[in-house]
Amino acid sequence: MQVSQTRMEGLLLIEPDVYPDERGCFFEHYNRARYEAVGVAGEFVQDNCSFSRQGTIRGLHYQVGPFAQGKLTSVLHGRVLDVAVDIRFGSPTFGQHVAVELNDENHVQFWIPPGFAHGFSVLSETVVFMYKCTACYSREHERSIRFDDPDLGIDWQVLDPIVSEKDLAASSLRSIERDFVFDGRSSSV
Repeated sequence: MQVSQTRMEGLLLIEPDVYPDERGCFFEHYNRARYEAVGVAGEFVQDNCSFSRQGTIRGLHYQVGPFAQGKLTSVLHGRVLDVAVDIRFGSPTFGQHVAVELNDENHVQFWIPPGFAHGFSVLSETVVFMYKCTACYSREHERSIRFDDPDLGIDWQVLDPIVSEKDLAASSLRSIERDFVFDGRSSSV
């Protein structure tokens, strides 16, 4: 597999070795030892899968405290624009984002450690989006930042987005608490 660092430390793009033949293709979706060796740390305790239609935006979500999540994201069918926003106070890239296209042809995965808010928009007719999490979902530890916060300036590449009421009621970046502090190497809680 090929691993590349994005412009923000800790955010990794992982391209698995894909073996195509006349039947289709095969690739290893996850191997704990190989992923730990390239910096995808933490034990995965929950897998989530969502089905969404074109124009949907989900996010920007994160969890705090003992339920802060690292996420390994991928697309099983379709295309998304996957976005991570640095919410580590003191980070030189605080409030900036990285956006990558994930799809069922490139099989690229996106590693998003704790300290980043996460969201995605659906670029294809439908999508099956999967992500492995290093902590279980906790409603009381869940937080959100509004997807269209002008301070973020994210181009979601969709017209007339479909967004949940919960995500429409999310906070602005300027109003979030200092749940994550940049320590010069990674995020800490």
